[in-house]
Amino acid sequence: MSYKITGSGCCIPTIIKKNKAFLGHSFLDDKGSKFDVDNETIIDKFNSITGIEERKYISSELKTSDIAYHAAKVAIEDADLDPETLDYIIVAHNFGDISGDSKQIDTLPSLASRVKAKLKIHNPKCVAYDILFGCPGWVEAMIQAQAFIKAGMAKKCLVIGADALSRVVDLHDRDSMIYADGAGATILEESSQEGGILSHSTLTYTANNEADFIYYGKSYDKQDVEGDKFIKMQGRKVYEFALNKVPDAMKQCLDLAGVAIDDLKKIFIHQANQKMDEAIAKRFYRLFKKPIPGGILPMNIEEFGNSSVATVPTLFDLVLKQNYKGHSLKKGDIILFASVGAGMNINAITYQI
Repeated sequence: MSYKITGSGCCIPTIIKKNKAFLGHSFLDDKGSKFDVDNETIIDKFNSITGIEERKYISSELKTSDIAYHAAKVAIEDADLDPETLDYIIVAHNFGDISGDSKQIDTLPSLASRVKAKLKIHNPKCVAYDILFGCPGWVEAMIQAQAFIKAGMAKKCLVIGADALSRVVDLHDRDSMIYADGAGATILEESSQEGGILSHSTLTYTANNEADFIYYGKSYDKQDVEGDKFIKMQGRKVYEFALNKVPDAMKQCLDLAGVAIDDLKKIFIHQANQKMDEAIAKRFYRLFKKPIPGGILPMNIEEFGNSSVATVPTLFDLVLKQNYKGHSLKKGDIILFASVGAGMNINAITYQI
């Protein structure tokens, strides 16, 4: 018995915001002071590090649960299944539903319940719940879905990663340029075919204040009297943490699968920062005393930005269906899903198409 992805889908927001849109912003440091350089210099440096040229935002009438539903609907159609036969709907997100005219987080009811309602599923045995696990949420939800199926508690699970980070950014924070919106979904089923999930690995680091590396904090504008909170990040610490910890976790996962590094075809890593992701992949291959091969690392961060839990399933769907930027997959290919984010959490899945 194997645990295979039988359908995938994504919802790509329609509003495109290019880097030049930030030229008029008043960027401040964490002390509330202006930088010594102009915005053009800040944006050019940002682009050289992250690789981001533009990002995608949802329109004002949409919420995270809406794009989660749209991605789910595509995945269900792709799998050609009756949604009434789903046993679980698991939605990974970080900030729930935030309307276009309010910064208040809304997680009651769960996004999974909202998606189930939008899908018009009547079956009460289809259990819907959310998972909060930082950017690695979709990967972890896939691991949980496999556990349910392996335990005989389910046969078909809908797993979604969705976030609208554009609504939780501090416009005075340079890091606001990183974040984007999006949703990706997959159907995981038990199967008699070979392949599917071969292994997985998850780690949480908190002993050295890692839990504070990505957090929810006040605006850098000290004149802000409303006290709203926004997504915040200690960028340098996150970068160093990822480079030091993620390659080992990826190797552990691949070793558990008994897969040779030369048999790995693609790495779908969380689209957080282009330079960081490339450095992680290089260090991963260095652990095997191998140079990183060309074409191993699909990337879409330059045009999609960082949509947190949505980056990996969205990129996977694009490559699987569109031969995205020359990347494609065929039956039997072995790939690695990997992510890192708030918690600080790291996880990975070895998967065979």
